Amino acid sequence: MTEIDWARLRTAAREAMQRAYAPYSGFPVGAAALVDDGRTITGCNVENASYGLGLCAECSLVSALYGPEKPAGQDRPRLVALSVVDGNGDPVMPCGRCRQLLWEHGGPGLLLETARGVVPMTEVLPDAFGAEDLDRLS
Repeated sequence: MTEIDWARLRTAAREAMQRAYAPYSGFPVGAAALVDDGRTITGCNVENASYGLGLCAECSLVSALYGPEKPAGQDRPRLVALSVVDGNGDPVMPCGRCRQLLWEHGGPGLLLETARGVVPMTEVLPDAFGAEDLDRLS
């Protein structure tokens, strides 16, 4: 994999943020990620009048990971690098639920652009729970 173009990812996240549906919170969020197969995928938050049914931008992005653009025959694409931005276009930290979702689809090496710089998921979600924990009970 080549060097990560963080400016390009942030621009894609900002463009995705412009498509957000956030009439209740007024807090649009966009996300863009580099996938191990070379794709760049995006997502935005989509709220609902029943607040708990809203989708975070990161959830939308993970859905795109397995969408129609996924190369045939690739069973498990992996997220490599991720930028998540707020309505000002500035990096924003994913919520706890999304951190767990990102761990599942990117693992400990997934790089996340944050306000303090680029950090691996091991710093964003230390002592993460993952599929290997389930395997220990088998």
